Amino acid sequence: MRRYWRGAVCARMREERLGRTYNVIPVAPADYRRLAEQRLPRFLFDYIDGGANAEVTLAANAAGFRDIVLRQRVMRDVSTIDTSTVLSGEQAAMPVILAPVGMAGMMARRGETQAVRAANATGVPFTLSTVAVCDLAEVKNAASKPFWFQLYMMRDREVVKDLLARAEAAGCTTLAFTVDLAVTGLRHRDLRNGALSQSLRAKTVKSWEIVRHPHWLLDVALQGKPHGFGNLSDRVPDPTRLEAFTAWVASQFDTSVTWKDIEWLRSVWKDRLLIKGVLEPDDARAAVAAGADGVIVSNHGGRQLDGVASSISKLPGVVAAVGGHAEVYMDGGVRSGVDVFKAVALGARGVMIGRPWVWALAAGGEKAVSDMLAIMRQELRIAMALSGVNRIDEIGRDAIDTAPPFA
Repeated sequence: MRRYWRGAVCARMREERLGRTYNVIPVAPADYRRLAEQRLPRFLFDYIDGGANAEVTLAANAAGFRDIVLRQRVMRDVSTIDTSTVLSGEQAAMPVILAPVGMAGMMARRGETQAVRAANATGVPFTLSTVAVCDLAEVKNAASKPFWFQLYMMRDREVVKDLLARAEAAGCTTLAFTVDLAVTGLRHRDLRNGALSQSLRAKTVKSWEIVRHPHWLLDVALQGKPHGFGNLSDRVPDPTRLEAFTAWVASQFDTSVTWKDIEWLRSVWKDRLLIKGVLEPDDARAAVAAGADGVIVSNHGGRQLDGVASSISKLPGVVAAVGGHAEVYMDGGVRSGVDVFKAVALGARGVMIGRPWVWALAAGGEKAVSDMLAIMRQELRIAMALSGVNRIDEIGRDAIDTAPPFA
């Protein structure tokens, strides 16, 4: 018995040593997520990491990719692998776009500027959120290439026109217009951790979370100012107060928007227009009919209506409906270059990633985002080689093996 326990203890010690070895260098988004959880105050980590309600759709997004089975092909000449493609009329190193993420500048010092530099260095588009900490002008100064801008429809159309004019002046060539936020989803994590509360207990807990994360306190809270929503600084001055942000959303986001408003938007914005937040084929057709150049199949990262299907499961239907007339992108659950390959095989022009780049940003800033993208590109390159294709436009439905409902 003593020998058994001694052997069990030694085995446990080997496992622990092995675990520490695996954690030396972050490789996958899950590694960066773990580091982000360590380095961010809990209320900020949960804001990025969480989803709506019971987070069923959040989990389904990633699980949907695991259900897709690829076909391995052998004895093919794959000596000229090229991951480059064209996204919204612009050359890209791979079919990946950094998705718009609100408050990213609270995850690392001037976070959006670090992210755009990493995206530019990698050769993929970066999308700036309406509710970013860094404004359009600051990101333009940090960028070496044009970037995309994401916008919500607000009640005050003059605010919308002003933002569009500023986006155009900043050199933005593609507008991703979000349509799945008529109201904000109920995000239980933000309620549980007191992020939306001004009670004494909530304030005390948040203050403690800040104090016990000295790196974030120094890097972001003290050296990362100003902390306003850059593009809306005269309306929502303090992104650390999530209750102020929520109140502003409730008062300004327009719940009466219809496809007629997209036609108005199309008349104001003359460059590329992508409608983000489409899941159903008939909505995709309506978006194209209203003047969109493309659609982004998305459930808002599982942060809006909990219980809807994963984005990847909805992608084929939207591609069948409008793929011949418009570009189709998707986001939600993409965690690797293999996932990128699967989405392209199902008809996506490209994919947006949100949480992975923000986790990396929080874990290690610009360099970590660059490293994460480099690994994702290498994963894509290997998936292409082992599937017997050399170019992105060679990836098709024949790359997918039996995996209902994709068979």
